[in-house]
Amino acid sequence: MSAYRVVARRTGDWWALEVPDLPGVFSQAKRLEQADAAAREAIAVMLDVEPDTISVSVEPELSEEERAVLREAAEVRKARAEVEERERRVMQHAASTLTRSLSQRDAGRILGLSFQRVSQLLKDEPARRKTRRSKTSV
Repeated sequence: MSAYRVVARRTGDWWALEVPDLPGVFSQAKRLEQADAAAREAIAVMLDVEPDTISVSVEPELSEEERAVLREAAEVRKARAEVEERERRVMQHAASTLTRSLSQRDAGRILGLSFQRVSQLLKDEPARRKTRRSKTSV
């Protein structure tokens, strides 16, 4: 399968598509989601091959301001993922600690989680202790 890079530039209400590796191959699409098919069709016509034998990578050309907000959005997504991972680890540790002396239902009530979620956290814990203090021991 042949692969081509396609540059998409916004012109008015349309995306102008250009294939830098194939001079003279241009197309257009109303929406970016249509760019892949339009570019593959234009390349296929130029090369006299079937469109499904062509792979394209559509790269929208963006302004510096647009690239900056995309970088910021990516940073925020990464930070959110890190916080979510930290929350998971902390809740996993809390569930493990609480269930040494409490039932999963009671631990869930204290943590504000369902007992099913507590069970999931315990199951996913890498170093889960197999022994648990007996509730009847003093």
